[in-house]
Amino acid sequence: MAEAIRFLLGEELREVAIDDPTVTVLNYLRGRERRTGSKEGCAEGDCGACTVALGEVENGRLVYRAVNSCIQFLPTLHGKQLLTVEDLAGPEGKLHPVQRAMVDCHGSQCGFCTPGFVMSLFVMFHDGAPIDRARIDDALAGNLCRCTGYGPIIAAAERMRSAGTADRFSRNEKRIVDALEAMRSPAPTHAGERGYYAPRHVDELAELLLCHPDACILAGGTDVGLWVTKQHRRLDPVVYIGAVEELQRFDIRERKIEIGAGVTYSRLFPIIAAEYPNFGEVLRRLGSAQIRNCGTMVGNIANGSPIGDSPPPLIALGARLVLRRGKDRREIPLEAFFIAYGKQDRRPGEFVESLLLPRRDPAWNLHCYKISKRFDQDITACLGAFNLKLAKGKVADIRICFGGMAATPKRALACEAALRGRPWIRETIIAGQAALARDYEPISDMRASRSYRARVAGNLLLKFWHETTEPHLETRVVGPRRAHG
Repeated sequence: MAEAIRFLLGEELREVAIDDPTVTVLNYLRGRERRTGSKEGCAEGDCGACTVALGEVENGRLVYRAVNSCIQFLPTLHGKQLLTVEDLAGPEGKLHPVQRAMVDCHGSQCGFCTPGFVMSLFVMFHDGAPIDRARIDDALAGNLCRCTGYGPIIAAAERMRSAGTADRFSRNEKRIVDALEAMRSPAPTHAGERGYYAPRHVDELAELLLCHPDACILAGGTDVGLWVTKQHRRLDPVVYIGAVEELQRFDIRERKIEIGAGVTYSRLFPIIAAEYPNFGEVLRRLGSAQIRNCGTMVGNIANGSPIGDSPPPLIALGARLVLRRGKDRREIPLEAFFIAYGKQDRRPGEFVESLLLPRRDPAWNLHCYKISKRFDQDITACLGAFNLKLAKGKVADIRICFGGMAATPKRALACEAALRGRPWIRETIIAGQAALARDYEPISDMRASRSYRARVAGNLLLKFWHETTEPHLETRVVGPRRAHG
């Protein structure tokens, strides 16, 4: 018999038996609840038409985050509050301040994308931070509009705070928190004929994966969700790690930061940006707010994509992984985890428990560059990470890693050897550029040609040299928001 999950839809309790653990929140809303405000535009977390708000209790407070309901699996709602555009207006039909601002600023035309924009703005309305153009652009980067243009929507974002910062959701916060706290019972352990497990502790997870070594491990679902919506794969069983308490933590120590496998990009971003600003800028461009609110850095590593944004900077920094199988743990360099395309050094029943990131060493200088067709919310064509240590004008040591240039994220060992020990001058860079041809044989695909990737990799090395020798030069695109990496 399928076990039931419990969550709040608006302020109403829902108990839903889960027969299919991969049914999406969007399909549930439109099919079972007949809430048709949330739309399916892309079914892959790109367009934002399906955006909803998830409320969770953190340190006794209710925190809302925007997520893509088209790739969020329904069982992951257990113990949370789900808000859709239908929840925002008051009982008497009075529009929420976000909706009122959209009407007053003429922020909707065909209306297909409007509910998603409204929910992204609702989350920004609730987070309490000052609203400026940079925050608006970041918050709305995951919502696409084809007809109205973004001007009126941005104007609505700027206007919505004129009504204050409180609404009926903030006034009812204590009641919602109490209701969610009452749902803190363990998540379901099984779902109908198809296996779905949501362990609460890491030891339980380790034992479970020994019994189900071929299980699909689900974290944020920003990649796994597409296996269902685009590839129509039948996942059985699914092991969800979002409820594992130990994996939701990060520990900042004197020499390293240990990051649990369930820590999302949104929670991790301020830590990374403070430690490594260039790396933080890469993360700010990773997906959208909706993706970063669900996706995890360890998930980005574990799926083994050659174009994942986080592995190149992490490899350049010398990050390490902690892998666990049953009670046994082992620690390996991150670069050794990637063996070949689609193949990682992970044994049956083994999972990535945490990521070990070295703290910043002032003797080293990390710069990262993401190349993509769009600035925001686009898959990388080439990503270069350069970590340099100079001594008396010479390259004492250097670590270079590229994504998108090989079947895995891969260090440029020949280039590093050509640079190491030599003066940090233009002639040395030319030698390093020539050596890159021995490191990589990139492919041509829909994102970039082989020749383009090879040329841009060499040019990124030159750009890195300019930035470290002539920091006054403007080498980054400067737009209306801020300096961009």
